[in-house]
Amino acid sequence: MATTVFMEALSPTMEEGRLVKWHKREGDAVKVGDTLAEVETDKAIMDLQARADGMLRQVSVAEGQTVPVGKEIAVIVAPGETVGAAPVAPAPAATTGSGKRETLKDSLTVAGNVATAPAPPPVAVAAIPAPTTADAAPIKASPLARRIAKEAGVDLKRLTGSGPGGRVIRRDLEGVAVGREAAPVAVPAPAATFPVSRVPSPERTGAPYEDVPLTQIRKTIAKRLAASLGPVPHYFLTTEVDMERAAEAREALNRELGDEGRISFNDIVVKAAALALTRHRACNAWFQDDHIRYWNEVHVGVAVAVEDGLITPVIRHADRKSLREIGLETHDLAQRARNRRLRPEEYTGSTFSVSNLGMFDIDQFTAVINPPEAAILAVGSVAQKPVVADGAILARRRMRLTLSCDHRVIDGATGAVFLKTLKQMLENPLAMLL
Repeated sequence: MATTVFMEALSPTMEEGRLVKWHKREGDAVKVGDTLAEVETDKAIMDLQARADGMLRQVSVAEGQTVPVGKEIAVIVAPGETVGAAPVAPAPAATTGSGKRETLKDSLTVAGNVATAPAPPPVAVAAIPAPTTADAAPIKASPLARRIAKEAGVDLKRLTGSGPGGRVIRRDLEGVAVGREAAPVAVPAPAATFPVSRVPSPERTGAPYEDVPLTQIRKTIAKRLAASLGPVPHYFLTTEVDMERAAEAREALNRELGDEGRISFNDIVVKAAALALTRHRACNAWFQDDHIRYWNEVHVGVAVAVEDGLITPVIRHADRKSLREIGLETHDLAQRARNRRLRPEEYTGSTFSVSNLGMFDIDQFTAVINPPEAAILAVGSVAQKPVVADGAILARRRMRLTLSCDHRVIDGATGAVFLKTLKQMLENPLAMLL
């Protein structure tokens, strides 16, 4: 029977998607697991995969068009079948933010869960040879791994995945032989360090302004900020930290690491904040409708500027990771965030967030809490400032931190004590070893 292709919920918070590019065209043969199209969700660009074997027909959504989750966008016709009968909706498994598995039927928002298009006149379709059992088996691979494999000419079926459930991930492609000679697979180069908003260049048309439609990520940012600044009672605590010892420790570590990776001030702040959260669980919390969830695990979201917006990849179990591990993971996540290639599980589930504008020479700012989290830390620049010590004026490297707190969860004194612990760790990095 014909199988309907829906706009699937490719992220836990996705309500609509913009079809960026069709990888398969009308009449193309497809197999289970093939990438049919690239879809821009509220946070990233994800692959929409085929749920059946056959031929792609009745493509009803053009590239660049935005449609709601549950909208029928095409049909896959089985080998030897003609189009005409109402297609059957597949029930693929999707992962929700809670980690539960649910079917597409559960995640669709349209009435009846299955959208049936008016039956067009029957169209004869050439028979497609039935695939073998091996070919029909879906290939488990991350979107980034699929893209790298496609660009490098690597057959994913030859690889054994090291990711969850045997999933092929990026590191499985490193050093794989391509063609006759073994050559490392090229990993995409990082995007610009500081992407800027995609504002069109002014055209000399005489018009006083230009209206630009909201992108999916900008729509999400607008909704999230409205859900934060309005209902969430923010208050702010600011302190100034002497970063002299932390700067010296960073310089020594980077000399030791050489080309193996560099430690940034932000990596040190993330590590110190994660350790401070283990001592102050009241700040490592979510506000829920009828309860407060205090987390025993520390997952720190790191704000990353991307074209047209902001996203917060998550460093999971940040308190257990070394500075080098945090640095490498942050670099990798930030790079893929700017390429819009993060998976939903990589930007959801943070218990606390850090936003740093120090690289833009911003001395101090206040950040907006990312619900349901109860706090976010705003990090300013590290700069030389005159400080009075033992009656003398000295130049010391200083940094300002501002903690935004949800007063429904964190009282003023509780936030102040957390900030004091964080300051002590940064001013004496050896304290992080205790």
